[in-house]
Amino acid sequence: MDDYSSDASKRPEPEILSPATALNSQLLPVAAVLLAVLLVAVSVLLVRKKSTKRGDAVILAGCSDAGKTAILTSLAYQQTLPTHASMQTNAALVALPSSRKTLRVVDVPGHPRIRDQFQEHLPQAKALVFVVDASTVSRNGAAVAEHLHIIMHALTSLPPSRSTPSLLIVAHKCDLLKGTANASAEQLAINRVRTILERELEKRRSTHAIGVAVEGLGAEDAESEIGGLECSGNGEFKFAEWEGGEVGFVGTSVSIGKAAQAVTEKHPEKDGLSPLREWLEELV
Repeated sequence: MDDYSSDASKRPEPEILSPATALNSQLLPVAAVLLAVLLVAVSVLLVRKKSTKRGDAVILAGCSDAGKTAILTSLAYQQTLPTHASMQTNAALVALPSSRKTLRVVDVPGHPRIRDQFQEHLPQAKALVFVVDASTVSRNGAAVAEHLHIIMHALTSLPPSRSTPSLLIVAHKCDLLKGTANASAEQLAINRVRTILERELEKRRSTHAIGVAVEGLGAEDAESEIGGLECSGNGEFKFAEWEGGEVGFVGTSVSIGKAAQAVTEKHPEKDGLSPLREWLEELV
C-alpha cells in the first residue's frame, strides 16, 4: 500500500495549457508563413520599382553624317567643330540651365556595322534621340528608315517591367532648307522627315506582311525580328498611331566652326538647338 502511494506521488502531473497558450501555438506557424509571404512581396515590389525607373542618359542615334557629334559638342561645349564620321561612342554631360540639372548624352556611331551599340546603353536610357539630315533624307530615306526601324523594334521589345525611353526624331540641318511665307525652315524640315519616314516604314511593314525578308535585319532573323511598327489604326503607318509610344519631332541646326552662345538663365538667347534643349528640359 505504501509503495503504491509512493509511486502515485511520483507521477508527473499533466500540464494544463491555458486557451491563450494553445491558441498562440496554433497561430505561430501561420504567422511565420504570412511574414515570409510579406517579405517576398516587398522584395518583388522593390525590384519592380527599381527596374521601371528610367535611367539618366540620352542616346543620340542616327545614320552617319546626320550631325550627331556636332549636336553633342554644341550642347556640351557651346562650340561646334568640323567633324567626320565617328567610329566610336562619345559621351558628355550636358547642363540644362532652366532646370539646373545635367544629362549624360551618348553619341552612338551610325555606321551599319556598329550602330547596334545603342542597345548597350538602353538600360540607362531616359530617352533616345534619332537624328536625321533633313537636307538629304529625300535621297536616302530607305536607309534612314531601316536604321529607325531597328531602334523602334528594340524599344517595343523591352520587357513590361522596363520603362520605355522617350523617342524624339530630330530633323537636323534645317537651316539648309528655305522657309516660305507659310512655313518656317524648321517646320518644313519636320514635315519632310516625318512624311518620308512614314512612307518608308509603311513599305517595310507591308513587305513583312506578305512574308518577304526586310533588308537590314538579316535573312535568317527577318521574320522573327521585324516587329516594332504596329499601329493602333488600320491604315498606313503613322507616328501618331504607333503603339510603341509618343514620338516627338523638332527641327535643329548648328553653325559649324563657330562658337555657340552659351544658353544660360542670364543669356536665354535662342539658337538652332533651342528646340532640342527645350525638349530635354521637359524630359527631366
